[in-house]
Amino acid sequence: MLSANNVSSLFGVYFAKLVVNYLFGEIESAVENAQLAEQYVVGVGSLMMVPQHNFYHSLALLAMYPDAEPIARSQYLSQVRANQEKMQTWAFHAPMNYQHKYDLVAAEIARVLGNRLEAIDLYDRAIATAKENKYLQEEALFSELTAKFYLQLGKDKIARVYLTDAYYAYARWGSQAKVHDLQQKYSQLLGPILQQDNTFYTGETIAETIVAEITSSSQNVSNFLDLETVIKASQAISGEINVEELLSTLIRILIENAGASKGSLILERDSKLLIVAKCVDKHCSLPNIPVSQSQDLPITAINYVWHTRETLVINDIAVENIFAADPYIIQHQPKSVLCTPIVNKGQAIGILYLENSLATGAFTADRLEVLKILSSQAAISIENALLYQTLEDKVEERTAELVRANQAISALNQRLKNENVRMSAELDLLKQMQQLILPKPAELAAITELDIAGFMEAADEVGGDYYDVLFNDGVVTLCIGDVTGHGLESGILMVMTQTAVRTLKEVKELDPVRFLDTLNRTIYKNIQRMNSDKNLTLALLNYADSRISISGQHEETLVVRKGGKIERIDMMDLGFPIGLHEDISDWIGHLLVDLEPGDGVVLYTDGIPEARNIDKQFYGMERLCAVVSQNWHLSAEQIKQAAIDDLRKFIGAQKVFDDITLLVLKQQGNIVHNL
Repeated sequence: MLSANNVSSLFGVYFAKLVVNYLFGEIESAVENAQLAEQYVVGVGSLMMVPQHNFYHSLALLAMYPDAEPIARSQYLSQVRANQEKMQTWAFHAPMNYQHKYDLVAAEIARVLGNRLEAIDLYDRAIATAKENKYLQEEALFSELTAKFYLQLGKDKIARVYLTDAYYAYARWGSQAKVHDLQQKYSQLLGPILQQDNTFYTGETIAETIVAEITSSSQNVSNFLDLETVIKASQAISGEINVEELLSTLIRILIENAGASKGSLILERDSKLLIVAKCVDKHCSLPNIPVSQSQDLPITAINYVWHTRETLVINDIAVENIFAADPYIIQHQPKSVLCTPIVNKGQAIGILYLENSLATGAFTADRLEVLKILSSQAAISIENALLYQTLEDKVEERTAELVRANQAISALNQRLKNENVRMSAELDLLKQMQQLILPKPAELAAITELDIAGFMEAADEVGGDYYDVLFNDGVVTLCIGDVTGHGLESGILMVMTQTAVRTLKEVKELDPVRFLDTLNRTIYKNIQRMNSDKNLTLALLNYADSRISISGQHEETLVVRKGGKIERIDMMDLGFPIGLHEDISDWIGHLLVDLEPGDGVVLYTDGIPEARNIDKQFYGMERLCAVVSQNWHLSAEQIKQAAIDDLRKFIGAQKVFDDITLLVLKQQGNIVHNL
């Protein structure tokens, strides 16, 4: 084929290998054959195998996904999503053929990405659609994959429901190899099926079992019931997973195959026997009432069978009068009666009651053998359906909880929204107050010996940065501070600090130790009253007669000489954080610096050197110093603007995480204005 370049045959061979490899867990080989088949897709574009190749290719890649490296995972998902786009198109035009395939792959995607609730819904939807459109082999595969999903979650009971469905579906499909494969891989989960007395023999399908049962019990069974009818009945029972539909189907099938005119299906629930389904002359219902409250059953016969776990057959009620005193028997006089326990894993889970009101001897040994087969299947199907209903109930309960939680969250969100509106108005007011108490350009211009420019921008609605310039009796006082955190408390602390500084300035307190100690005591006591954990760093500078006094603990103070040379003054030993300790007098020091014309000082908060760009790099002190030095020949306003522009350029689109404050002071003399 390779030498002849027979495209369709080559595609068919590799596709067949892909399917077989995937079904039997040889995933790496499945992916390899999918890729080999892909080479010939163009030449077979109209074949029905192409969508199937798409489908199994996606499943194989998703099976590889959990153990793959991150790069490979990304490639697998990209290919699967490309495949899904094609499958979606096919499903749009022919949903009966392709929608269940699309849903199954979507379920597998949800599984590998950890979206469990979405996966559960998609698995069930895919199974239901495959079943509805008679894709028996895919119904089997889908049930198997769903079982694996629940096994991964540690939900063995639920997994057994789907695995049992897969087992029977593969059997009905006629795939003995897959049936044997499931027996080998999941012998513990399938134990109740494989070990049922007179039900399944190792390696046999349900059809083979039924053949064995019927042929071994009687040569005359075919006289009243052919093999195909028994298989169809068993398939109908095993195919139902909804409890009500199963019970309705079950009672009809049992009555029809036993030759009864009336029957009831009784199950034990909460230590009580309940009539869950009954039929009278082909009119069926699901009463769900206690046996003790019913007048339509021979209660004494029911109790006898339940306690002895023995099958009771009365061929002629007129002759075999063991229960002749039962009120129901007296009133209705049935001709034949059969009452047998329904057993699963050695435990009785219910009772099947049948009667024939017209004929004696209606329940022959042959019919009992058939009922034994169907009852075994019925016991398993009932357990599976109840497990499935429990799952659905839990999902429904969980969904209701989520709805209630969502409603509570929505109500809370609305309350928070209303609260946020109120708080936003308060924060806006405080923000305006902060801006209003900053020094105005006219105030700065009135200080003729100095050229001063300031900038402050909060990262949040209300910032914790602070600066002020106060001029009184020939002394210029400059303050810059940084309150911990942001928000309302930080903003209030900033306003309190400004007020306290101004008050001390007005009372002509010039000694830096007394100034900062008094300020600290005032702020500390207010913080204690607020029950807050805030504090702030604060630099205090007093300028007079070309000399500047520096005190307080804050970021480095930059003393810039006329030619742009920078001296970085560490303030760690010149003070202590404000509001952290009641008495800080022992930690306060001061430093005197002489300024020549053209010299000056630059103050800033940590929001500048610690600003980061999109690559998580810090702006840093070196860059700030370089910008200041390069532009020192300009005015204070221009130096400030150059530094802020460079900072914004560095940050780019990255979010600003901290307040930005910059204060530039330059002693007048030889100032060049940029034209």
